[in-house]
Amino acid sequence: MAIRITSDSTCDLNHLVEERNVGILALQVNLGANAYRDGVDIMPEDIFAYVAKTNELPKTSAPSIGDYEDFFKEQLAFGDEIIHFNISSKSSGSHNFAKQAAEGFGGKVHVIDSKALSSGQGLLVLKACDLRDEGKSADEIVAAIEELRERVNTSFVPDNLDYLHKGGRVSGMVKTVAAMFKIHPLIYMEDGQLIPGKKYKGKMSFLIKQYVNDLKEMYPNYDKSRCFITHSSADRELVEAARAQVQEVFKFDEIIETVAGSIITSHCGKGTLGVLFVYEK
Repeated sequence: MAIRITSDSTCDLNHLVEERNVGILALQVNLGANAYRDGVDIMPEDIFAYVAKTNELPKTSAPSIGDYEDFFKEQLAFGDEIIHFNISSKSSGSHNFAKQAAEGFGGKVHVIDSKALSSGQGLLVLKACDLRDEGKSADEIVAAIEELRERVNTSFVPDNLDYLHKGGRVSGMVKTVAAMFKIHPLIYMEDGQLIPGKKYKGKMSFLIKQYVNDLKEMYPNYDKSRCFITHSSADRELVEAARAQVQEVFKFDEIIETVAGSIITSHCGKGTLGVLFVYEK
């Protein structure tokens, strides 16, 4: 039986969506009274321009149950069963809406809470594609992914805390102190929710190397098949510094660079960068 892999647009897989035959449902970004679809008719540059002009963050929203029902109907034209991935249920209502929509399809639609976001979610999507291409059944893929999602390093370091402050995630005092002393907190996901970690100090191009070294120390055993360097329109110098350090301390078969879409960018701001991969127990 043919299996269709699908995901919300929050997986940030960019060109890999077409290469790996993944169906994508765009989440919504609202700029004032105008609604746009993530990755379809709005891009991160539009977010930056809007915030610079209005000093306000965009509003983001999940598809409705009806949107998911329509999407699943369309995607079943490409397969007998669907495995759909959502951003962490602790970050959005999209997972619960998708689950409710799936109930009307007689077990043909399997909905997975990635407990991640951005390319942390994308790592699970690609693993599901690998298993699909190996001929695994939908039940086998779901079981493998539900075990694997507990071992995804989803972490990033923001260039500044402006967007996080505007979104109410950090106080004005924390933002001011961080800017004054060039402090950049590590932010990572644990059990599906974002948590602040180590505080780095200095220029991003310097501290990003320490961030990569820390990841290697935290996760000495890891899945070598792939990792992501995902960023929100970061400077090329920073991306290349991250890539060079990853190549030096890790041994991944491939290092994939992707740019965060409008949903993730709306919350973290420009210049945020993360190195994401699956680690072993």
